Amino acid sequence: MKNSDLLRYKGYSARPEYSAEDRIFYGKILGISDLVDFQSENAKDLEGEFHKAVDDYLEFCAEIGKQPQKEYSGLFNVRIPPELHREVSVFAQAEGVTLNKAVEQAIRAMVHS
Repeated sequence: MKNSDLLRYKGYSARPEYSAEDRIFYGKILGISDLVDFQSENAKDLEGEFHKAVDDYLEFCAEIGKQPQKEYSGLFNVRIPPELHREVSVFAQAEGVTLNKAVEQAIRAMVHS
């Protein structure tokens, strides 16, 4: 599924799917550990159900005084083999960019391909 196939609303994303067995369209909010899902019997109403699920999640968090999960910080640790670490470091130096920038460019190319 392409990135453009995701539903987006108020900083949240979901990937819609279809269950032929249950004859429903469904999805869940991606990128958070809280389970927030939604469903609809037809594709036309699915995006509205997603919006309602996000709104309900935000309202519920406010009611119980919980900070809703949202944006990523942009900081994460990645473990790679030492040889690959060396190769990407040499590549970054040869390109005149930082290691972080080289990794960012590689991830961006992967995500947007």
